[in-house]
Amino acid sequence: MTDEEKSTDKQLEIQKELGVNSLEKQDDRIQILPIIGQIEGHVTLPSQTKTTKYEHVIPQLISFETNKDVEGILIILNTIGGDVEAGLAIAEMIRSISKPTVSLIIGGGHSIGVPLATAADYSFISPSATMIIHPIRMNGVVIGVPQTFQYFNKMQERISDFIVETSKISKETLFKMMLQTNDLLNDMGTILIGKQAVEYGLIDEIGGISSSLKKLEELLVKKENCKDDELK
Repeated sequence: MTDEEKSTDKQLEIQKELGVNSLEKQDDRIQILPIIGQIEGHVTLPSQTKTTKYEHVIPQLISFETNKDVEGILIILNTIGGDVEAGLAIAEMIRSISKPTVSLIIGGGHSIGVPLATAADYSFISPSATMIIHPIRMNGVVIGVPQTFQYFNKMQERISDFIVETSKISKETLFKMMLQTNDLLNDMGTILIGKQAVEYGLIDEIGGISSSLKKLEELLVKKENCKDDELK
């Protein structure tokens, strides 16, 4: 097999596994981080399920942070949620990156997808995209003891506090949305469509690819100006 064929095979494998055309390119100022399907955590999901694997996303984010050629990151979200701890870990990493970040929800940003969207410096949602806000759920056997309730409560507090700190929504409004019972059949929570997510302060603005990239460029210029002021 020639080097060119090996390179092509590697490219196809990257596209299949990570959902991107290539790993970071040295000449790319802006990197794209897609978060799609279900967030996969400590348990491997069925092969027919579209997933975002946190063991893939974490090294990508570290690579973006350490690569001097990367100046900004655009996060594209279309996720139904998934593993709470894995999703929150990714959100915390996005929030801790020193480079400007912008998120864009297309399709949906549900459940743990909410803090993943608000973790960016600035967030967009397409007009027809939706967000579902609901209390955390647990699969498998649940032990009926007070400690289980305390664990659920602490986990919910972690997520709620993160969303409130990274958006403009109040904690009271957020909890009210989580406990609403007339939006979801046989469940509790709230569905927000595009403009509603902005009106409640969860997301900063309605927009798409062009507006997201424009905002990211503005953040890059602002950061560069701050550096210049510090040097004076």
